[in-house]
Amino acid sequence: MTEMNEKQETVLVTGGSGFIGTHCILQLLEAGYRVRTTLRSLKREAEVLDMLKTGGARQTDALSFYQADLMSDGGWMEAVSGCDYVLHVASPFPAAVPKHEDELIIPAREGTLRVLKAARDAGVRRVVLTSSFAAIGYGHEQTDKPYTEESWTNPDQPNVTAYIKSKTLAERAAWDFLSREGGALELTTVNPVGVMGPVLGPDNSASIEYVLRLMNGALPGSPRLCLNIVDVRDVADLHLRAMLHPAAKGERFLAVAGDYMTMHSIALLLRARLGNSARLVPTGKMPDWTIKLVALFDPAVAQVVTDLGKYKNTSNEKARRMLGWSPRSNEDAVIATAESMLRFGLLKVSKKP
Repeated sequence: MTEMNEKQETVLVTGGSGFIGTHCILQLLEAGYRVRTTLRSLKREAEVLDMLKTGGARQTDALSFYQADLMSDGGWMEAVSGCDYVLHVASPFPAAVPKHEDELIIPAREGTLRVLKAARDAGVRRVVLTSSFAAIGYGHEQTDKPYTEESWTNPDQPNVTAYIKSKTLAERAAWDFLSREGGALELTTVNPVGVMGPVLGPDNSASIEYVLRLMNGALPGSPRLCLNIVDVRDVADLHLRAMLHPAAKGERFLAVAGDYMTMHSIALLLRARLGNSARLVPTGKMPDWTIKLVALFDPAVAQVVTDLGKYKNTSNEKARRMLGWSPRSNEDAVIATAESMLRFGLLKVSKKP
């Protein structure tokens, strides 16, 4: 979405060092907005500027940084004051599997409410909340019926992980807040599936870690996982459309490129399209017990391991119809992920012919 902003409106992007957040900033700057972003530590300011440069930002003079943490009130009113819109992208993700689910649920829920309250009190027009497919497609029996924005995860079902619960309860809390005490504030949510696409720095999505591990030969085979995919550039584009379109007020939008891909088909795609650079990608299948063992220590794996052998059909019809959104293909998102990791030197490239 490249329409220039002639009014010089101001947009706050929370979590500007994150994968989605950085791409949102890139597109907002390109469209001519004044942009603010929050970081838990301003020591990361130079790192964010480097990522934006890598992403092709032609200028960053319109970008300013604010220190704020989801678990503290400090800094939020200063960050949102004078803003027209807020893209609330920041969300906690653990470095290790949490001992108790509240370690994820409380920061996600309370952080979301903290940002919404500050936005309401500052007279912000609309908040676009980055939710997740985690708030849509879990806690249900296997079905061929596509998941849509009408679907909600049932967090009370067994095998619903702490991360999935945190995203579900945070979005529920956001809608409840808006209905009870949101005032004139408008809310829209974007619910991405597994986010892939060009890597700009060290903070990336769990989905990208799967491609990294396949490419580095860190997995002995392809797990029996089916992944729903969307390119990060299209997720950022959908945020901007949801921010601006009048019809997006009070709506949820599922961000998904198309049908799911199996990990095995991703491995075959990488081998076919990247040649020698993908020689380490395993073409065999990975036993379930192996990935379950990894999940004991890796939160990125733990959140999907309960879906071994399962698939989820999804629909992006609403975003296409209402907002004119047109995402890239699954294949383009996967290859863009791998090519960017090659540029960053993150992969062990085989020297064999």
